[in-house]
Amino acid sequence: MAEVPVTLALGHYDRHMPFFDGTIAIDGVALTLINVDSVERHNRMLNDGAYDVAELSLSSYLVARDRGLPFTAVPVFPRRLFSQSNMYRNLGAGIESPQDLVGRRVGLSSYQTTLCVLAKGDLHHEYGVPWKEIRWVVGREQAVEADLPADLKLDVVPRGANLSDMLAQGDIAALLVSRTPRCFLDRDARVARLFSQPRDEEAAYFRRNGFFPIMHVLTFKDETLREHPWLGAAFLDAFNRALIECGRHWEDPNWSRLAWGQQYLDEEIALIGRDPWANGVKANRANIERFVEYSHEQGLISRRLRLEELFAPPTLET
Repeated sequence: MAEVPVTLALGHYDRHMPFFDGTIAIDGVALTLINVDSVERHNRMLNDGAYDVAELSLSSYLVARDRGLPFTAVPVFPRRLFSQSNMYRNLGAGIESPQDLVGRRVGLSSYQTTLCVLAKGDLHHEYGVPWKEIRWVVGREQAVEADLPADLKLDVVPRGANLSDMLAQGDIAALLVSRTPRCFLDRDARVARLFSQPRDEEAAYFRRNGFFPIMHVLTFKDETLREHPWLGAAFLDAFNRALIECGRHWEDPNWSRLAWGQQYLDEEIALIGRDPWANGVKANRANIERFVEYSHEQGLISRRLRLEELFAPPTLET
């Protein structure tokens, strides 16, 4: 039987290296891998259907499903982040705690970016900070058009400006983003993380909620799954095998460039267990349902989508 040609757009993460180096193959599939930046990948998949399968923003995927766009996911979650490490503040703005963000100008990559939806929701539900009482400043448009709340306080970054510079200069008091801002990478003395001990905050979050929050989900074009419905389960299996293969690399204490990488891994296991990256519906139900709630509260989706509406049928029992 001839192999099915499939284009797969992925981030170049350690857990995906088994695909890029050829260690993991999928029976019956002639796979073409494409490594492309997240924003470009999401936009090209959602607007042009440029790939058969793509790692896609969970938030934008929910909006796409709510609007009836022709995409269906399988329960593979290639990217995860806690929100607390990704909240930054200007040290001259008088921000000492999450509650100090009320009434202030706070930057977001975009209103729809998954990390930004998570952070807004976490501020409200975990720290009692009403996100509607913050004036949001977004760096780019939404990946999928959505009707936002009429009472939303929302500004757009001025032409020629960027969120990192605005944070350092105090034009915004804080910034919630999924990529570390340049000013922080450059160790600008004017900026710091919102939480002085973010790992402690995140470990406490994990103990309360039981999950490492999902950012991205593996998504197929509907026509691809219609023609080859077996691909959903096949890709889920392949990504599970890739996680196992990635984990084996840590048996070498110098596999990572980090001098104490293995010790860091031991500390992580003690804090959040051995399998925070588990795929499948059952292991991620609470995580997904919480994020659906956040998306609905923030006006991105018109109703609370059920898990049965989100994933390809052959993968729902995983």
